[in-house]
Amino acid sequence: MDGELGAFLRSRREALPPGRVGLPEGPRRRTPGLRRAELATLAQVSVEYLTRLEQGRDTRPSPEILAALADALRLDDADREHLRQLAAAHHSRQLCPRGRTAVTRTVRPSVRALLDAFRDAPAHLANRLGDVLAWNDPFDRVARPLGLLDGSHPNLTWYVFTDERAREAFADWAGTADHQVAELHRLRQGDPATDEFADRLVRTVGTPFADRWRRRPVPAAHHGVRELRHPHVGPLRLAYETLTVGDTGDQWLITHVPADAATAARLDKLLGRVPGRLRAVAG
Repeated sequence: MDGELGAFLRSRREALPPGRVGLPEGPRRRTPGLRRAELATLAQVSVEYLTRLEQGRDTRPSPEILAALADALRLDDADREHLRQLAAAHHSRQLCPRGRTAVTRTVRPSVRALLDAFRDAPAHLANRLGDVLAWNDPFDRVARPLGLLDGSHPNLTWYVFTDERAREAFADWAGTADHQVAELHRLRQGDPATDEFADRLVRTVGTPFADRWRRRPVPAAHHGVRELRHPHVGPLRLAYETLTVGDTGDQWLITHVPADAATAARLDKLLGRVPGRLRAVAG
């Protein structure tokens, strides 16, 4: 399904309370947020055109229309930028259509060697479904006690939503869950495997995933600090960076380094190395 632009607009319309734009919130409303006609009036576009946008039948709105819709929807800066990126992505696919690409699970030997080269920093390789395809020994020592690497095909998204240990492992579980859903939406690329994976999560998890899938959180930056509660060494603040690898650019190498001195000391203990081997970075 290639209708992310329209789906994003619809999700933000349905999430906007009428009272926020000066409209009455009567008991007879069937729509949780604004009606399509109300948004069209606020943005000064036709209902027919807004319908085409939301249904994915028009994916090239002008910058002026995007700005008018963003203003009418009271979007914040992050949502505005995401809307702009969705429109740009649609335009790029129309100019250079690639067709659907299958989810890649094959790991090149050179990528495995690169993972092993990070001897002191936990690192792993993932695809757009969140499958953890390969990892190095430091990552194994961090992630295995959390339960993330249980089973023959570990998947970070599945772990976050289906394993109770994840709620204890991630200090900001809700933010992590939002991030995983946002990445699924951002990386769908017309591949039905993503929708099938999301359907499995809806059936398995229900509301915690379904509500986020419908709400469409905006993707976070590909770098930042992730806080974990580790059962062996206590709290870890890990600064992560995401690097794109693979022939089709649909695999990501994620590396972690300690974000403070306390985490550096705890990682030294967990990895059984000489204290001070890896310095903390500014978090």
